[in-house]
Amino acid sequence: MDSTPDQLDTVDLEARVKSIYELVANFPQQDFHFETGRNLAERLGYPSGDLDRVPTEAVESFAGVGYFHDLAALQPGERVLDLGSGSGMDTFLASVAVGREGSVIGVDITAAQIAKARRLAEGFANVEFREGHLEERAVDDGAIDCVISNGVINLVPDKARAFAAAARAVRPGGRLAIADIVADTEMPTSITCDASLWAACIGGAMQRDQFLAIIEGAGFRIEAVRPNEAYQFLSRQAQKATSKYGVSSVSILARRG
Repeated sequence: MDSTPDQLDTVDLEARVKSIYELVANFPQQDFHFETGRNLAERLGYPSGDLDRVPTEAVESFAGVGYFHDLAALQPGERVLDLGSGSGMDTFLASVAVGREGSVIGVDITAAQIAKARRLAEGFANVEFREGHLEERAVDDGAIDCVISNGVINLVPDKARAFAAAARAVRPGGRLAIADIVADTEMPTSITCDASLWAACIGGAMQRDQFLAIIEGAGFRIEAVRPNEAYQFLSRQAQKATSKYGVSSVSILARRG
């Protein structure tokens, strides 16, 4: 299954994504085509007490699409990989969950996000942030107990490659716990080949059954798929896509065989 649109300008897409999320890192209070910050996190299901335990600036730059930490069920001592870690809110929450004996690595392509996350990581001795692409090898094979990701894989042109990389990173029996954007029906090439719509978290929303099939094709077994009905799209384009193609947010738990 080829998950990469043939005519998508991936260079343009990456530039647009980096530009948007640099602003999210440095100016999180401004208006975007998506929500950011603590109000969003709490509405999606993040417990207020948990958010109080991580850096406020990381929460301010949160731009996720769902809650999955209950599905991940991270345990003390576990090793976690956060794909598309942004300014680190989910990474820091994972750090608290796995404790001093555990470790968390966050990976992101946006230099400004990595710089901010590293600055905020003082006091989190078990956290490391690395600049890189989700599709590339970030850790040794089988080194991770749980891969997490929030609203980022829809931005990756080659989703099969991204999930294959995640599967290589996870030990047998380990988990994948993510929230992301999917669609009920396949969207036309006028949307899927438009880099601006991809950067707006619309164009890269793969049809749900195909998205799940790619996860399973990478070697995971789907255990739970939960809709995130509290997530709201702000831009007019996204709202139109929601009504016409059933674009929505879901949280997924899968386990590597």
